[in-house]
Amino acid sequence: MTQHAAALAAGVTAGDRRALARAITLVESAKDAHRDEAAELLETLMPRTGDAVRVGVSGSPGAGKSTLIEAIGLEAVGDGHRVAVLAVDPSSTLSGGSILGDKTRMNELSRRPEAYIRPTPSRGTLGGVARHTREAILLCEAAGFDVVLVETVGVGQSEVAVADLVDLFVLVASPAGGDELQGIKRGIIELADFIVVNKADGELEQAALRTSVDLRNAIHLMRPKRTGWEVEVRMCSALTGSGIAELWSAIGAAHARLVSTGELDDLRSGQAVEGMWRDVSDALVDRLRSNPAVIRRIRELQEALVTGTVLPSAVARELLDAHDGA
Repeated sequence: MTQHAAALAAGVTAGDRRALARAITLVESAKDAHRDEAAELLETLMPRTGDAVRVGVSGSPGAGKSTLIEAIGLEAVGDGHRVAVLAVDPSSTLSGGSILGDKTRMNELSRRPEAYIRPTPSRGTLGGVARHTREAILLCEAAGFDVVLVETVGVGQSEVAVADLVDLFVLVASPAGGDELQGIKRGIIELADFIVVNKADGELEQAALRTSVDLRNAIHLMRPKRTGWEVEVRMCSALTGSGIAELWSAIGAAHARLVSTGELDDLRSGQAVEGMWRDVSDALVDRLRSNPAVIRRIRELQEALVTGTVLPSAVARELLDAHDGA
């Protein structure tokens, strides 16, 4: 192991926040020189990982995900837990950096010594999570955080990869109805363990109640995600704190059930295999893009591709042939 990786490993296990930040930056790096070092770091820290409650939180923009996560985080801290929040932000197309900066939107939680918030740019990665969110979760666990909350960019057909990274998946919904409610029904609801209708306060309380009823009716028409489980629909107000303690308690009870039945081990084993194939796919794409023969061929084919005289699928096959023949 390099001296730098060893120093980072020691800092992470000692709970040094700056070391944790540098470690996450290292595993997120796209530079070839950093990949072996990041692999060494993760291999060293692996025995200290796996004990956290991993919770994914997704929902449409405006549903109040960040406010809800802060409320859950504060509740967990109050129960004696150490909480890490990995907030995956949309990326600027110019700089690649985070646009929203969730740390600035969780002011109270960010001031707590028991909490760590890491905004991470998605850099165009589909699935609502960053490419190395899985590794960031492991680093947070190695640093002693026993609750890891992962906030996704948003929710949609491609915004479901977080379900392959966490133990429990929370979908946040706004008080709504009609077409807006129909838009989130099928694929996303089928992945959820909890559906939380947020903003259930003031003038929106009755709308939240109606939305909860509609969602419960929709759930009964779907096959459950886990055998013998039913998706819980809950109302809460992250603003007033109503329902937050009950939600956190329900998350804890659900996680304890996963542990006691052995489902958590099976779940994480499956996620590890899926993660391996995703890493293989990413690595192959990286090698393809950096292959000199492929680069030369794409330059030759680019004009034909732009003018529409050749199909993208045909170009893809040629690029793969160019890589294999290099």
